[in-house]
Amino acid sequence: MKFRAKINDVGCLNHFTRVLNTITKLTKTCVLRLTVDNVYFVLSGKVANGGVSMWCELLQVNFFDEYQLEGVSSEANEICLEVAPENLSRALKTAQNAKSVKIKLTKKHCPCLTLAAELPSLSSIGRIVTHDIPVDIIPRRLWHDFKEPTMPDFDVSIYLPPLKTMKSVVDRMKNLSNYLVVEANLNGEMNLKIETDLVSVTTHFRDLGNPPWGDNAVQSQSRDVETMAHARVDIRKLQQFLMGQQVNPNKSMCTRLSQHTETRCSDLQTGVKSTTYISMWAKQRRWLLTSGEHRVTTLHSPSTTPL
Repeated sequence: MKFRAKINDVGCLNHFTRVLNTITKLTKTCVLRLTVDNVYFVLSGKVANGGVSMWCELLQVNFFDEYQLEGVSSEANEICLEVAPENLSRALKTAQNAKSVKIKLTKKHCPCLTLAAELPSLSSIGRIVTHDIPVDIIPRRLWHDFKEPTMPDFDVSIYLPPLKTMKSVVDRMKNLSNYLVVEANLNGEMNLKIETDLVSVTTHFRDLGNPPWGDNAVQSQSRDVETMAHARVDIRKLQQFLMGQQVNPNKSMCTRLSQHTETRCSDLQTGVKSTTYISMWAKQRRWLLTSGEHRVTTLHSPSTTPL
């Protein structure tokens, strides 16, 4: 197995770093899956047991100037590694002003991802900072655990307000309750609601719009556009999603599925899409928060109680 890649553009380097910072806030360890065309960060947790499932997909040509890969075989031309994203993030922080960054799969005392950053220098002698990040090579027999989560048909899909605005609202509501009710309909309306014995607070968002979808995810034609789909979620889980979004998408969507709620975050200016899934219970139904060139997907366990 061989892997070697190089980033020369500072903008691509900073963007790749922001992606890693987002993943770092969601998990301590994940699987780095390398293929000829894509780079994936995957976490396959046991959702029913309180685990988290994450999917992040990056088209390698959008980030790397050089990219060479030889997988485990010609039939399975890919590599799967277990890595701590925080270690990658820390290494890249020292290379924010680098002329170039090389990433290579090496074997030192153990398998490592070696990052070599060429830093600017006032002299003719170059400065290179090297980081060896330990990784574990995942055998091929376990690869089936790291497939992209499938998305079933949904009931409601709606564009989210700016995530910074939404985060500000959620941060204030966390002082009133541990749970938040999310409501949305097909008329571009969404509510964030807190209800306790002492207080009831609702924030209304209107004219958000409902995104079109393809044949694989068709909204119910018989559903009344004014009828709200709603779910009760642990505020801490929603905060985790909002705090982790460092990619700064300019368009976000929230989709009410028959079993999940999806929030799809899309950055149309850079061609980057990210996806995060959050599960929330609502009358035995879950909500999924997605976003999907890079695509980040996170599934949180349904630890809330039914409405």
